Amino acid sequence: MAEKEQLAGVDDVAVKLTWESLKKDPDSLLIDVRTQAEWAFVGVPDLSSLGKTLVCVEWQHFPGGQLNPSFASQLESELAAVAAGNDTELFFICRSGGRSLHSAQAMTAAGYRACHNVAGGFEGPFDSEAHRGLVAGWKAAGLPWVQR
Repeated sequence: MAEKEQLAGVDDVAVKLTWESLKKDPDSLLIDVRTQAEWAFVGVPDLSSLGKTLVCVEWQHFPGGQLNPSFASQLESELAAVAAGNDTELFFICRSGGRSLHSAQAMTAAGYRACHNVAGGFEGPFDSEAHRGLVAGWKAAGLPWVQR
């Protein structure tokens, strides 16, 4: 896989390379670890053109930002429901790449061997006007997304 960097045992993969990987590998999955509020008000990646469904499990709860103590077990249930195995390519995405890195590391520790962090996340960093979604990330790359 090109255009990736190793971060604490988890690959950091560019958003466009993530899209291409999801397109090429029918078993690969995109896992959105943002909060329900973010899914509802900011939008989510749209994988319908790939014939895929986005997997959504909160890494942290809103409000308050407490870690979801059931994250790994909830995600394992979601993965089992779609027959994903320990070698399935799993791409983790959040707003800008922090929570997704931690969640990918947690699932690597749980025995999943192909966990990747989506670099830049869904919205990327702030631009010079303190707006997200324009500099880097899924939205800035022009990849498909929808409001829920």
